[in-house]
Amino acid sequence: MPVPTGDPFPRAFHRSEIKNEVKVESGRKSIFAQKIAAKRAAEEAVTAPPAVETRRTHGRLAVSGAMCSPGSAEEEPLHSTKDGKPDDGVSTQQPHIITGEGLGSLESEREALAIHEENLQKLHSMTQEEILQEQRRLLVQLDPSLVAFLKSRHGVDEGQERREKPGPPEPGTESQHGAKETVKDFSVGGSGMEESVRTEKDTRMEITEVDLPIKPQKEWIHMNNVEFEKLEWIKDLPHPRQKRTKKGMQARFSLKGELIPPDADLPTHLGLHHHGEEAERAGYSLQELFHLCRSQIIQQRTLALQVLGHVVQKAKAGEFASSLKGSVLRLLLDAGFLFLLRFSLDDTVDNVIAASVRALHALLVSPEDEEYLDQTFSWYQGMAVFPFTPNSEEEEEEEEEEEELTLMEKTPRKKSRDENKPDPDVARYDVIKGLLKTQFLHRLRYILEVVRPVPAVVLDILDILTRVARHSSEACSQLLACPRLIETIVREFLPIQWDPRVAEPGHLLTSLHGVACATAMKLIRVLASGGRNATARLLNKFELKSRLSRFIAEDPQDLPLCREEAIRLSTEAFRLWAVAAGYGQSCDLYRDLYPVLVKILQSLHHLLSDCQENPTFPLSIQRATAVVTLLTHVTQTAGCTAELQARLSSSGPGDGEQIPPPPVTWNQVSGLRPFLETSLRRSVQEISRLETWQALQPLTTTYIIYLGVYYSVCSQQPSLNPIDCLEEVERLTSEVLLPLLSQPAMHSMWDLLRPCSALCNPLSCSPAPESLPSIVSLSCTGGKPLMSLAGSKSPFPFLTALLFLINNVTHIHKGLVSKYTSVLDFKGLKDYLLQSWPTRPPSITPSSAWILRHEYHLQYFVLALAQKMAGTCPDYAQHASLHHCVAMALLSRLLPGSEHLAHELLLGLAFNPEFIPEGKTGGPEAADFSDILHLGTSTKLAQPGLVAAGFPKPRRGVLLGESYQHLPFIRACYLSLFVHLEPALARSQVAYQRRTYLVQSLLLPEVKGPILPSDWPFFPLISLYNKVTGAETRGAVLNSLPPDLVNTVTRNLQWVLLLETWRARVLQNISAAAKLARLMCVFLTGGDLFREGPVYCYTAALLALYCQPKVLDSLELDAPLPGLASFHDLYISVLEQFEGVSFGDPLFGVFVLLPLQRRFSVQLRLAVFGEHVSTLRALGVPLKQFPVPLERYTSPPEDNLNLLRQYFRTLVTGVLRHTWCPVLYAVAVAHVNSFIFSQDSTTQEADTARKSMLRKTWLLVDEVLKKHLLYYKVPNPESPMGIDLYEQLPPIRLKYLQMVTKKEPKENMQMSDPE
Repeated sequence: MPVPTGDPFPRAFHRSEIKNEVKVESGRKSIFAQKIAAKRAAEEAVTAPPAVETRRTHGRLAVSGAMCSPGSAEEEPLHSTKDGKPDDGVSTQQPHIITGEGLGSLESEREALAIHEENLQKLHSMTQEEILQEQRRLLVQLDPSLVAFLKSRHGVDEGQERREKPGPPEPGTESQHGAKETVKDFSVGGSGMEESVRTEKDTRMEITEVDLPIKPQKEWIHMNNVEFEKLEWIKDLPHPRQKRTKKGMQARFSLKGELIPPDADLPTHLGLHHHGEEAERAGYSLQELFHLCRSQIIQQRTLALQVLGHVVQKAKAGEFASSLKGSVLRLLLDAGFLFLLRFSLDDTVDNVIAASVRALHALLVSPEDEEYLDQTFSWYQGMAVFPFTPNSEEEEEEEEEEEELTLMEKTPRKKSRDENKPDPDVARYDVIKGLLKTQFLHRLRYILEVVRPVPAVVLDILDILTRVARHSSEACSQLLACPRLIETIVREFLPIQWDPRVAEPGHLLTSLHGVACATAMKLIRVLASGGRNATARLLNKFELKSRLSRFIAEDPQDLPLCREEAIRLSTEAFRLWAVAAGYGQSCDLYRDLYPVLVKILQSLHHLLSDCQENPTFPLSIQRATAVVTLLTHVTQTAGCTAELQARLSSSGPGDGEQIPPPPVTWNQVSGLRPFLETSLRRSVQEISRLETWQALQPLTTTYIIYLGVYYSVCSQQPSLNPIDCLEEVERLTSEVLLPLLSQPAMHSMWDLLRPCSALCNPLSCSPAPESLPSIVSLSCTGGKPLMSLAGSKSPFPFLTALLFLINNVTHIHKGLVSKYTSVLDFKGLKDYLLQSWPTRPPSITPSSAWILRHEYHLQYFVLALAQKMAGTCPDYAQHASLHHCVAMALLSRLLPGSEHLAHELLLGLAFNPEFIPEGKTGGPEAADFSDILHLGTSTKLAQPGLVAAGFPKPRRGVLLGESYQHLPFIRACYLSLFVHLEPALARSQVAYQRRTYLVQSLLLPEVKGPILPSDWPFFPLISLYNKVTGAETRGAVLNSLPPDLVNTVTRNLQWVLLLETWRARVLQNISAAAKLARLMCVFLTGGDLFREGPVYCYTAALLALYCQPKVLDSLELDAPLPGLASFHDLYISVLEQFEGVSFGDPLFGVFVLLPLQRRFSVQLRLAVFGEHVSTLRALGVPLKQFPVPLERYTSPPEDNLNLLRQYFRTLVTGVLRHTWCPVLYAVAVAHVNSFIFSQDSTTQEADTARKSMLRKTWLLVDEVLKKHLLYYKVPNPESPMGIDLYEQLPPIRLKYLQMVTKKEPKENMQMSDPE
């Protein structure tokens, strides 16, 4: 019963007031029940049983000590004194392992004590040797983990006992410590890692109560046995110090993702310290953040994801490039960061979902990329972009294995291959594709539709979906096919009406659902860029036409949104309409919204007055450029109406389905030109005001592009009045364009071409430090500064548009061509072209491809204007060579999607005689004169003796003159062989010729390299070789070739000879080894093709050029060659062909001998002297006509023992003779002579071999060969034998010969004629 008190309520007691606890005899009781029992026991003044106190005191166990290893003879057993006797103090210890708790009664205490005493008696009765022997036996028999457990318990209890009984150390402590160290040396494992861990544990166990800031009390619950190593974390942290070590330290990050220096001493209240590894260092490592992401605590998961998102964001910005070793993003992705985020998206907590979405946004989305693409949307061909599809090496290898498949077979095979791969394997080379395989879109749809997160999360999700849509047309299809995803976005974020209070100043937007959003409109626009079918589905199925009308018809300032968001929404609506008009769709809205468009055009001149005051002026300029871009595409579509109408009228029942004409005619759009031309006039008047002009330049660019498109389409209209059109063009030229070109500011714009060029500054578009091949980004090292092609001061968009307009004007009115000669005379343009074409272009990456495509447009329009001037302007000849070099370089650089430009260059400029003035101004004669001045190795092949009998013996000048006359045939040859590009050419022509009704997608083809390879001048020869080898692989044999194929090879050789002579720098990117390999194809395409007269002459002329000393010095046959698995395989094919069809032809023989030079691979020489030794019988190239110095074959001396034996064997057996193969005979004699008389230190095998050869040489019966091998001096191609001989052996050689042969040689041997 409770004790009565005077208080209104009984006084509650605290458990700390209870000094003792009562151990229940059986069963279990709660802590509260135990405290109550103890309180009652105290009130009854009953003392606790001694056995309880005894059992609560942990002592040392003698058996635990017996577990230790003796180590050495000087060690003592546990619990012994210095004299070796067992310690009597052991008898007072209490049992440690055997406590009797499992018996559940007070008798268990007595049983445990009895067992303990029996153990002690047993130990006292044993000698020291018996104890040590028992220790060894137990250590061998017991489980090592149990041994380790007993040792740890022993150490803990020893420390506990020392703390409970302070005072001098017990006798035997020192010996126990020694035994403890012995255990450490002996115990399980013995590795360095275990040693360090064990040392760390020993250090931790030295912590005492004094070290702790909070002293533990025995009265606290579960503190009867204080484990000090577990309380170490409450100690004060030591000061961090930077470790002086060569190894890198683990990176740690703050909660904002910032890298914390290793020696930073930050206060603990910042929340950056924890109890993991390196507790003294502030911050979290990536491993710890990954661990926290899987925590059961919501706040920890959220915080870890937020920090990782900040780390990714800063890593992509390059903030860690100079501080950390390796790539942070690559490390995260390799560790599974992508799928960690994907799993976190499936969380049920809103904060975790928000943090996951934010981190995924930081990983996938680059705001700079979207800014650049929005900026270039209104440039010339700016709507067409490359897909953000990674160019994986792994995918390329797999596709090369399937080259034999047709296109229809490849697509399902590739799709099924990706479906069968695990998600991590796909994500390793393509992150977006890997995410799409994880039902990623369905989860985002659920978050938007059901979870309905805060506006920031919604915007991040829309940005992520936009990035997915930019990946490929397949990704766009998956977005459209995801159930209810697009419906949710259109319904929730592009509504017709919404609460007008969101536009009120200071209104806090708590939810974006039900409010129009510019980011959602941009997502729809990017989706529409994926293809015309996707655009049709968006416009019709999701009722976007009505929404376009809603957001376009109303002025941004009247929309119930904040001003900036309203302008962005209107801008994206116009861009979406422009994309649809680019397919010829939604043009019916033009008639409905025509008054709105006219009103906008009339208000454009007000932008000039708002330039300085209006803070939204940049956004207004973007909206205006989007409007003009829309009108440009509507005009293109209207220009196709007459053509489609004529086709529809003339079609019959059997002509199939015809494309209906668009619902807008030319008459409905032709009235827009005066508005835009007037705006252009006003804009160009501001060119002298630098700041205003820089702000208006994007809009002025779109004006010029519109006029260029207008006049291009206008000239094709059947209702055109030619006189009125020519007058309009003349007026535009005289009143706008020519005055503009004469402005001083234009000179400075041309001068900016070179500083802003990506070709002249390759490093400007190099990938960012944290660029990953699996995540495509347009980011470059250093970003996009002002002075770059995409910078705000770049002249490229404006000058490209201006050249586009000038080309269209001069195309309509040929008489105006001479008016624009000043364009090509600008010094800035000439300097830019001079520096850009010889420079090696940047490597093809997503960022460089996007930039270079726009730069190539400017170069193409310069060349197109030059082509118009070449035949009409007499002063143009001074620019012809430069422009031809630019055209040839551009042909090797144009990227996929620009096949139309490449075709136009091949058709009208590359083979145009007007651009090769050397052909008619003494170029052939100069080549002959050059050959005369350089008589020697470079002209040996032009001598009559090498040309087959019956063929003419033309000089190089004659061949060049013939090639120049045949330029039209050469052009036809090349154009006919680019058949494989016809499908891509058709798609490209549709885009550049503005036939919107045929455009299938605004996504360009994937970039895996330029359209044409760098060695495209050799393409006809390579194509013919592939055709012949392919036929032979299938079992067919081509003994004779049709005349047209002979003409094809001849035209190819003519073009290469012309380029090598007059445009050698154009071919500088093709290595000498690649040229030689391509030229060898002449001998591999059929039996006797190389014996055809023209083919033989041009091949000999080219070989003479490739045998010049500078070319031979640059010849590297061991380097990888494009298009070849290995040069060795090609050379084996050449040897086999030589054995079969050469008939000892000297020209063919030179090609066989060229790769046998000493500095090239020994495998090539072994192939000739080994498996193909029969070729030595036919390699009869005369020494005086061989164009390569013999020193390149004889120096340095050969060191391959197998080849030297082959040399000696072929010489001795007569397989290699001077009359059959004079070149290799001289080479073999030189190397064998150098080897047999070599006295350098070498291996035993080589020394034995050279002495054996020398003895065999001395015993040769063939006296001529014997003289050559013994008396060889130096190679001499002028000598009949190709070598010079000693009159008598030098003394050192004579002495060495005497020593080896053990005979007295004839010193004055008479030199006989080897003939």
